[in-house]
Amino acid sequence: MITSYAGLDDVGVATAAARAGADVVRSLYGRRLDRIDKGAGDFATTADVEAEKAILGVIRAERPDDAVLGEEGGRQGDADAARQWLVDPLCGTLNYAVGNMLVAVNVALRGGAAAVADPFSGEVFVTDGETARVRHEGADVRLAPTPSTHLVDVNLDPPFPGAPAFRAVDLLAHPDFVARFRPRVVSSTLALAWVAAGKRAAYVTDGGDLSGSVHFAAGIALCRAAGCVVTGIDGGPVGPQGRGLVAAADGATHRSLMSMIG
Repeated sequence: MITSYAGLDDVGVATAAARAGADVVRSLYGRRLDRIDKGAGDFATTADVEAEKAILGVIRAERPDDAVLGEEGGRQGDADAARQWLVDPLCGTLNYAVGNMLVAVNVALRGGAAAVADPFSGEVFVTDGETARVRHEGADVRLAPTPSTHLVDVNLDPPFPGAPAFRAVDLLAHPDFVARFRPRVVSSTLALAWVAAGKRAAYVTDGGDLSGSVHFAAGIALCRAAGCVVTGIDGGPVGPQGRGLVAAADGATHRSLMSMIG
């Protein structure tokens, strides 16, 4: 349920915040940016930090009593707040740092509205938790998942918590996968938005509980609202007891992938 305040409703806040972050990401693209080492090969750039500041500026202005969990700034606000925003200001930092435009900006209210902005196409994928749409050049179009592309995005980033039981590289080499699908690797949340929009047939990643992750929450919300089939890689619900994520455009695609994951 969307809560309306004096200004924007929650979808409006998520959309405005994602667009503010996307504006920063786009404006800094192609520059030599400082890197902040996070260890284990992971890093943030100046664009990540400045985009998160822009997003927080919108949330603080419109929802000053809400808490925020940011990829770069961590937890902010009242720890007992009933509402929490999950913010990933630049999903696909490694792509961005080497001049690849396949990135996204994620803003999600836990259990509510969410927005995923593509800084370079200008598309903003939004959901109120019940329906999902893409906003582009002043038009709103309802998202319609379809497996017709046969393209499946697979997250190949370490660590690999499911190994040896599940390894993404094994899925890509599975004879049934080769016969039916073609793999792609992009920003995780952009990939999920594309599944919801019919640009991808599915997305697969290993991992633990992704339901409250700043990296995945907005994309999961979009896929669910669009009518995709969303489970863990074990076929169970995505949540504290789950593992990883399989988001498929339809039941047949989901069943096919699950048979290969085994």
